[in-house]
Amino acid sequence: MAKKTTAEKLATIQQGYTLDGPTIELGAAIVDGEVHKEAQVRLPLSMMNRHGLVAGATGTGKTVTLHMMAEQLSTAGVPVFLADIKGDLSGLATAATASEKLTARTASLGQEWVGKAFPVEFLSLGGDGNGVPVRATITSFGPILLSRIMELNDTQESSLQLIFHFADQKKLELIDLKDLRAVIQFLTSDEGKAELEDLGGLSKATAGVILRELVNLEAQGMEKFFGEPEFDTAELLRTAPDGRGVISCLELPTLQTKPMLFSTFLMWLLADLFEDLPEAGDLDKPKLVFFLDEAHLLFSDASKAFLEAITTTVRLIRSKGVGIFFVTQTPKDVPAAVLGQLANRVQHALRAFTPEDAKALKATVSTFPVSDYDLEETLTSAGIGEAVITVMNEKGAPTPVALTKLRAPESVMGPSTDELIRSTIAASPLLPKYGTAVDNISAYEKLTDKGTAPSTGEAAPGRPPVPASVDPQSVDAEARRIEEEILGRPSSRPLPGSEAWPPAPAPVQTPASQQGGDGMMGDLAGVLGGALGGGIKSMARSFGTQLGRELLRGVFGTSSRRRR
Repeated sequence: MAKKTTAEKLATIQQGYTLDGPTIELGAAIVDGEVHKEAQVRLPLSMMNRHGLVAGATGTGKTVTLHMMAEQLSTAGVPVFLADIKGDLSGLATAATASEKLTARTASLGQEWVGKAFPVEFLSLGGDGNGVPVRATITSFGPILLSRIMELNDTQESSLQLIFHFADQKKLELIDLKDLRAVIQFLTSDEGKAELEDLGGLSKATAGVILRELVNLEAQGMEKFFGEPEFDTAELLRTAPDGRGVISCLELPTLQTKPMLFSTFLMWLLADLFEDLPEAGDLDKPKLVFFLDEAHLLFSDASKAFLEAITTTVRLIRSKGVGIFFVTQTPKDVPAAVLGQLANRVQHALRAFTPEDAKALKATVSTFPVSDYDLEETLTSAGIGEAVITVMNEKGAPTPVALTKLRAPESVMGPSTDELIRSTIAASPLLPKYGTAVDNISAYEKLTDKGTAPSTGEAAPGRPPVPASVDPQSVDAEARRIEEEILGRPSSRPLPGSEAWPPAPAPVQTPASQQGGDGMMGDLAGVLGGALGGGIKSMARSFGTQLGRELLRGVFGTSSRRRR
């Protein structure tokens, strides 16, 4: 095969990155060791919901890359979510100042650089750090995600699901950790012995293990991450008055001590977004781009159920107009089922100091299309602020591989001042809504006040009693069918007649006048909540265009029940 000239290589890149619609400008191609500003490398805005990967060794410029991309997305009117692990991304709120070195770099790229500040919303998990507190209720979080934080095994995770099922059946609202602790303590007490036996498949010993893990979470100070007011993920979709997308920046000052909490909470945000957003189809630009930094934490030692949930989210959330970019060191940090769905690749330099590094390098090279570069050499010799790029063009085909010198951000590449951060938080419209934690009546108060769980037929405020017109056993049978035939996985629901089969709750007829606008479907939804736990409570409310949304709640074990 004849070796291509520099001009031919440039022509290939120029043709591949000549796009019709709006784009994110990434930088200028490097061919045969020279930067060519006439060969601009870009990413179609309409393809950013095809997801992506930003990878590279520590110190190669991954954070600056997502910083630069977030700026352009905001300018295009696209909201952005990113996690600020090192504190550097708060600089998005401060305009950068030009320097001789910066001007020389941007001129070599053909970048018309102007220092700018961007609209930033500072968030923090449970108020841990500087930002508006982000909390979730235990019910909304669900048993699968909570099991991830508690590092439970598969058996213990299944038992926790039964505990959630019991709480839902008995109208015990799980808002914070003390609510869940109170329910488990009740089940392991003499008073709750009969209830524990009725659950089936849940031993007192396993419940005790879960209780100890729960106490450990409280001892680590994690109770502040759960509670009310629960964060409404629709807040991530806001635009500023000038039309630019708001950049939601989640500060994570204690990531190293709570890595599992960080990654799982981000997964909850995505799951919650999926539940609430309508189908959008192909859009000119995404509704939100979500950057998942330190993505390896998400997959490390994850259970099968958790990995299945992530894969389902990535596959289906694209149709809701949300793009996800995983940020990590090597593609091997991401499972193959997820990696195969990441169409846009920004690969910074890799190191090959060990045999394991060399193996990871070869695996990375194999995931790129055939190109004019020697990728093994290119990826080990690329400088800081350079990356090998291939993205999906507007026709859905991969663009040519291009070693690219990346554009410079227009805001500060470092933290903003503490004064600016504090004043931005104080002026946030979200602070009055989420700034102060509240403790409403829930499972803990009900159990400590009464000493026993409410009867099944007792209606909690705002929730109808279980109607007599629906047989819970038939509902469970339908739930098994949905899991097996639609979700394509073995059902976890017990068969009628087995020891694990829970007794049907005492039926209470709900007058039609009290059923509200949901009517029969509202009643069926209530029974599904009792039969399946919080996971698929709302499945029966809509079987048309919203079926996918309701099913995903079952996949994650999360619940739509909220008290905003």
